[in-house]
Amino acid sequence: MPQRSPEQIRASIEANRAELAVSLERLRGEVAEVTDWRKQIREHQQEVLIGAAVVGFVLGGGIAAVGGLLRRRRRR
Repeated sequence: MPQRSPEQIRASIEANRAELAVSLERLRGEVAEVTDWRKQIREHQQEVLIGAAVVGFVLGGGIAAVGGLLRRRRRR
């Protein structure tokens, strides 16, 4: 393996630092985009509405079922 001069090593370290800084900025941007919940809701509005309807239906059915069970017990 050929030996590198101190200047070449320093240049390599600086190039790695610059590359790391660019990667870090890109990552910060991606994290900010992914964690922007308002934007996510805007982009997936139909899925959110469907999910809310399903949850409401399940909760409503569960409450009705519990109410029905309680009414049956009272009649006995």
